[in-house]
Amino acid sequence: MVVYLASDHAAFPEKSELAKFIASEFGFEVIDLGTDSDQSTNYSEFAIKLAKSVQKDANSKGVLLCGSGIGVSMAANRFRGVRAARCLSEYDAEMSRKHNNANVICLAGRITPIEDMKKMLKIWFATDFEGGRHQTRIDLFDSLGC
Repeated sequence: MVVYLASDHAAFPEKSELAKFIASEFGFEVIDLGTDSDQSTNYSEFAIKLAKSVQKDANSKGVLLCGSGIGVSMAANRFRGVRAARCLSEYDAEMSRKHNNANVICLAGRITPIEDMKKMLKIWFATDFEGGRHQTRIDLFDSLGC
């Protein structure tokens, strides 16, 4: 599986550590879309890059980070077919996959300790989408044409 990874400056150290973790823990190909330093950046630029990449590659997943995880999730969710979930707990990570078929997880670099992020990623990558009534709900918001 290909995993696209991106962050703004607020989560640059965490992004760098997670890139290594994802490659070694899961054996996935990690494509780092930036940023490449802790110099101030615009989080939306990186969320847009990642969302477009996930949108083009239906078999991929994305990991987005910013200070709170809120901004990148809002930007990524503007793209059809991208289901970005801000997760602050292991339960959030599980349910975002199980009930919402999230293909992008958004993490909070200034809030969540790196070890908690790793635990969430383990759950997120291991959890399958349940489908059924949940697919009906996803189909509804995909049909909005917004």
